[in-house]
This record gives sequence, C-alpha cells and structure tokens, in this order.
Amino acid sequence: MMNGRRGYTEIAAGETEPLRETSTSMISPSRTTDPSPRGRNLVCALVTVGVLLGTTLGWTRVPEDLDSSVPVGVPDSQDPTAASSTDRSIRYRPLCQFYDDTSTSVRMIQTSLKEPSRQWSDQPCFPASRHTTLFTNQRGRPPVLPLDAYGSPDAILRVNFSAVAFPTHQTPILGFGGAFTEASGRNYQRLSEQGKQAVMELLFGAQGLGYALGRVHINSCDFSVKSYTFDDVEDDFPLDHFDVGVHHDVEVGMVDMALRATSILRQGWPSEDAYEGNLRLYASPWSPPAWMKKPTWEDAKNATHAAKMTYSAEPTCLREGVGSQSRYAASWALYFSKFVTAYRDLGLPLWGVTVQNEPEFAAPWEACAYTPTTQHDFLTNHLGPQLERDHPDLKIFMFDHNKDHINIWGQKMLNASSNASRYVDGTAYHWYAGGMDRLLDGALGNANLHQFQEDMQTYGIQSNHILFNSEACHCPTTGYAGGDINIYWARAERYAHTILADLAAGSHGWVEWNLLLDSIGGPNHLGNLCESSLLAVPHRALNADPHTPPLPDFETDGPMGKVNIGDGRTREELNALGFPAKFLDVGVAVQPIYYYMGHISRYVRPGSVAVPGLVTANAQPGVRIFRPSGQVVVGGGENDLARHGMEITAWPCEGSTRQHFTWNADSKRHIQVQGHDWLGNPTKSCFARKSDPSLGTMSLTDCKPGQVGIYDIVPIAEKEGDQRFFQIVLTNHPKLDRPCLIIHQLGNDGGAYGPRGGAPVTLGSCSSKAARWKVDETTGEASSTFFSDDDGNENEVCMTTGWPFLQMGAFLTPNGEVPKTVVILNEAKESANFAIQDQDKVIVTASIPPRSIQTILLQ
Repeated sequence: MMNGRRGYTEIAAGETEPLRETSTSMISPSRTTDPSPRGRNLVCALVTVGVLLGTTLGWTRVPEDLDSSVPVGVPDSQDPTAASSTDRSIRYRPLCQFYDDTSTSVRMIQTSLKEPSRQWSDQPCFPASRHTTLFTNQRGRPPVLPLDAYGSPDAILRVNFSAVAFPTHQTPILGFGGAFTEASGRNYQRLSEQGKQAVMELLFGAQGLGYALGRVHINSCDFSVKSYTFDDVEDDFPLDHFDVGVHHDVEVGMVDMALRATSILRQGWPSEDAYEGNLRLYASPWSPPAWMKKPTWEDAKNATHAAKMTYSAEPTCLREGVGSQSRYAASWALYFSKFVTAYRDLGLPLWGVTVQNEPEFAAPWEACAYTPTTQHDFLTNHLGPQLERDHPDLKIFMFDHNKDHINIWGQKMLNASSNASRYVDGTAYHWYAGGMDRLLDGALGNANLHQFQEDMQTYGIQSNHILFNSEACHCPTTGYAGGDINIYWARAERYAHTILADLAAGSHGWVEWNLLLDSIGGPNHLGNLCESSLLAVPHRALNADPHTPPLPDFETDGPMGKVNIGDGRTREELNALGFPAKFLDVGVAVQPIYYYMGHISRYVRPGSVAVPGLVTANAQPGVRIFRPSGQVVVGGGENDLARHGMEITAWPCEGSTRQHFTWNADSKRHIQVQGHDWLGNPTKSCFARKSDPSLGTMSLTDCKPGQVGIYDIVPIAEKEGDQRFFQIVLTNHPKLDRPCLIIHQLGNDGGAYGPRGGAPVTLGSCSSKAARWKVDETTGEASSTFFSDDDGNENEVCMTTGWPFLQMGAFLTPNGEVPKTVVILNEAKESANFAIQDQDKVIVTASIPPRSIQTILLQ
C-alpha cells in the first residue's frame, strides 16, 4: 500500500501489489516482456474484485480535456454518488488508467524510496473505457463529478508526441554509458567469472542498462594506481618506441572489459538501425608523457621539462607551445593516432576522441591545460590534420569540461572564422560545478546548453554537431560505504534530473565516469574517491575465499571516517536498503543510482528523440502541485537546493519549498532561502548582489555584508483586476544603478521544456515586462505572467531555487520497447497526482509516490 501525500487517504479496498516480473534471469524485467496472460488474468481478477467491492475502479471515461467534470481517482466511499459532495480539501491517490483508444497497453515501471528493494517494479495501469462499465446512473452514463472529487491531478504533464523538440538535428540521441578506466578494469579482474558476467549483463545486456557509449583514457588518469604512458623515451618525436600493443591497458583488464561489453551489447540489443547495438567508444587524454610537458611549479627552476605527468603549465602544458613548428605538439598529435590504431588492432575501433580532459584545470593528477585559443591552435596546426590523414572517420570533440564556460569555448572554436571548426564534430562537457561543494555537481549551467544550441544555429552547424555529457560522478566515496540511504538516494535523483535536463537541452548522450569501482570508490592514486553505479565486493560473494580482504591490495586509501558501513551490514539489511542480495552473492553491489539510470537508458534507446514536454500545475485557479487550493503552507519537503551557488530560475508554479522565499528577511531587505542539505543540516542562503557572469543567472550566496543583495519590493501602478505587480530592485549592485530582477529568455526557445522550463532569473531593466512580479509574502511566492500568450493563457511561472521537485522527459523511442516513453521524477517527500496530456487529449492519469522515478511506456 502506498502512502498518500499530505491530506490524501490511502486506497484500501481492492488494492493490489504491483505486478512483478517472473523472469529467471538475475536482472529483471526483460525489455521484451508484456503483461501477457499472467498480467491479463490479474487485470481481469482485479476488475472482478472491483465490481464486487464497488470501490476500486470507479467510473471512467475519456477526458478529452481537463475540464472540471473528469473523474480520475478513487473516492474513499462505497457510494459512487457521494463523491460529488466530497470536501475538496480531501485528496485521493488515483490508480493508473489510460484513455487513448489507439493504445493497446500502458506499462508503468517504478523505483521508489518507500520500497527501495523493489526496483523497476511494474505498477498496474488499467484501460479506461469511454463509457461506464461498473456503475451507471440515468441512461447508462457515469455521473458527472467535479475533477477534485476524484483527486484532481495536481500536475499536468503536457507533451506533444506529434512534434520533435529539435527538428534541425540530424543526429538522434546516441545513448548512455560509462568509462573503462584502469580502476574499473582492475576491479573487474577481481571478480569471479560469474561476477564478471553479472557486471557485463548489468551494464550492457538486454535486461540491464544497455549502455551504448564508452570512454577510455589515453595514458593514465587519476583513477589509475600510478602514472603511466606508452612511450617514455625522451624526445622520441616519431614515437618509434610507442607500445603498439598498449600492454598496460590489456594487463589491467580495460581491453578485455571493453571487448566483452561490445559482444554483450550486440547480442542483447540487435537491430538493423545504425544507432542501436553498437558500442561507441571514445578516448580522452589526461596528460602527455612528462618529456613533452613544460615544467610546472613542482619542478626545479632550471628544468627543461616536467618531471611528472601531474599538474600543468598554462596556457598549455606542451613544450614549444602549439604553434605550427612545435615538435612536441606534433608528436603529441601523432601519439593520438598511434593510440587509435592500437585499439583498432585489438578489435576496438574508436568512434572519437576528445582533445583534452578538463583543459581548464591544471589538476593535481595527470593534466594538460589549454585555453580556447591554445586548443584551437593545437587542433588547427596538429591534431586535426594528423587524424584527418590517419583516421578520417574518427570524430573529434572539443572542450570536455564544465558547462559554465562551454559557450566561451564555442565562440572561439566554432565561429565562421575559426580554422579549427572544420575538424570539430562535436562538443563534450562534464556535469561538475567546478568548486569544492560537490552537492552542486549536476545542478548548474543548463541554460548555457540552451544558449550553446542557439549559438550553433548562428554558426550554421547545429544540424550535425554532436553535444554530449562525457563525464559525471558523485564524490566523495560511495553510497555503500557511506551508508546513508537519504544521501545515496539523493545522488540517484541528481543523476536523473541532470540527464533529463540535458536531453531537454539537446544533448545527444550522457556518460558517467567509472563503470566499476571498489566499495569505497577507488583506486585513485590521488585519493579522489568517487561513486559508481556498480561496486566490486568479491569478499561478499557466496563462494568467496574467507581470506578475501574487503579492499584490494592496489587500494591505498581507506574508508572515510575509518568505517565502511556497507561492509558492516548483512546481506539482508543491504537488500532491504536497495542493494539486491542476488548480486551481492556474486560479489557485485548494485547501487540505487543504477536503477535510476536504467529508468532512462533502458527505454530511451539510441535513435530516440526528445519531444516537447513540461510539468505544469492544474489550470484551475489557485491550484499548485504541492500546495492544495486555499492553503498557504508550501509542500514538497525540505528544500535541499537552498545552498550557496545555486541558480535562481523560473518554472511553472508548483507550490513547493523550492519556490518559497522570505522577503525582507530579518528586516534587512534580504531575499532569503532556507532548507536542509542531504545530511539534514539546516541551510540558509540569500540572493547575491550581482549575477553570476558564467551562468548568466542570479545565484544564492552567504547572507553576510559584501555578498548579499539588498532589495526593495516596489509596487508599480499597472494592475490586472485586483492583482498588483511589483519590481524587485537591487539597491547595492557594485556597478549598476538599481537594476531589477528579470526573467531572461532561454536560448533555443528552451528546447524540449520550452521557454518556461528553467528560464534564468537575472538582472536587467526595470521597465521591461520581464521585471513585473506578483509577490506573495504569505506563500513566499514570486510569480510572473511574462510568458502569457495571445490566446489568454497566463502561462504563469514562479521564481525557483534550481528546479522544481517534479520533473519529466518525453521521447519518441523507435528502438525502445514501445514507440513513446515518458520519464517522471519526483524528488519531493510528498506524492503527486498527474495527468499526461498529449496536446489537447489526456492519455494517462496516475500518481507518483515521494522520492520516486517512473517510466511510462505508451504502446
């Protein structure tokens, strides 16, 4: 039984357990399964129970639009006529029902914090007939009841399956994946053959994630046990001593892992479609051999070159720079070519390369810094011509760093006068925030992706330019080792949020960092322990040698806090917390983040395209998703985005704590946001006194003088009926004279979410319509009708910290299990009723529990 959200009652009579797969495979459910005879029989049984009890299925009809007469839920009464007088403050959790006459079935798959051990569980979804089948009144039709009487859908998920979000894109979504790092390969080798097979099926198989993208590193990276290269002979410019067998990568298991992944993917996802069933593998360098690098601050003053691969000189690490006469730049470009050839000869033809991993960071691990100018010149003078000669089909991806500066790099590398643009096939980016606050990773820079899409239209290259997330992970350590279910569940939610937002901004793929790590998130020779979806825990396997140590001998770090909480839990305890026991039994810990990823990667297959889709509130006056009509207390649970550095954006109003602000806080004219972090610690932030120049939005900061903005809420004469409007005026900007908070329109018209899906709130002219706000000090909301249209639709948005609790993505999925797929993410601690409305027709009504993700497959 699912708990109702605040003010909701539970469905009791006729309630059933969600449908579950009976496959004997270790991984379920199969992508080809259908409710079939068992499912149909169960549905028939439920219908019979509903008839006998007179409560469960209620009356149903096809709601052509969301008028006030559509019943969508289950009244807590056995008298069907009693619902018309139900107190509208009492809400109900509806069963999933589908109304589209063209659909033969709708499948709902769910993973929820309420039941962490029931991942990817099937939830019953029933067809709703156009006329009543269970209860009738006069003339054999159902009674016409107010929508609220049946638990009015709090949210309307508006989609348009007849359109595509990016009609000029020639390339569809290419898929999802992870990196075959040395750390992954070494941990893979520690597993038994049964454990290795489980990992392969989990990541690439037909009943697993179906990963179709993969990454390898050229030379060592931080997730190696130590630095290494394939040619350490100083000034070997022609690379005569290059290890053409790349024996290191073979010996540590990277090559074997990638070869098996290629085979498993082809077997599990066969298709004649060029986008499905093929592993697209790309390579990224962290550092050239030390003899190619300029000295760094670590080296002696008279050193001719760097002694180690760590750190980097700037504006480029390469000796003699990147000009056309640089011998080291030319040799480094040749190094790329030889690496590509070596992998091809091992049976792993590479799809592409990125020019440099994180070129803006002269990191304490292997690194090579570039500016946009030096990367442009290296690509123009050396790498582009070398790879064009030797590997003409190989794709080259620029940048490969965080979203905050992606547009700056695009302006240099891709404009019409760029000599490098002819070599650039796409742009890779990372999800990190770039600072020390790892709770901001995956949270920033989405508006920059939209602007990047618009810039590419200006450059005339949008149609075939590939944009994808090339690295993402949570740090520090792992959910297994840390042990707090709220933290590792929040990490899973952040993955899902960022993936959906990136796809809505036109991204073609999304790749996480290491495919497999040990239980604490290593090895990493700099101690930079991080998360991965799967962890190697061979000491927990049923057939493990009792002397198998919890950590491998190549792991030089220990657990944070000196305690690995996961190792201290029993098999049964871990299973109940979302780590399936059947995989622990073969030495693999499957973390909840894996299942959240699977809600997208398993069904939004390569070849899919995003369609317009946005979560909005029910259009009835005063209705908010998490704040019932007539109430002033916001819902959704604690605002875990109320932290320094978070962006301020505009989204459809949902009545949650993420859209609640304290105006004139502490009588200091501050705009304040309060919440809690993932550990449950209270947080307090304020609007800053200037916008973030890299993100183009206002952001939250410390509420201390010098950083915090001082704002006046100024009424303006213009009114609409009894509605008053205000300007929110910043009085202490360091340069501008009393600018106002305004809504800035997203580039590319907001992609799949549209213009209301996260428009930046920034500073601008007070005379603009974008500066006109309704400020409600009682509810804490600041709302705007900036996006109102000529048809009289207000299209109201509310000022938001980050993004709303309830999110979605909608896709045409020709290579998926069904042709249409909707993914719904609820980060709130309350459930939400919703209706999926395709243009003007409602096709599904249902509910999503707190802290849950659902994938709805529309046949």
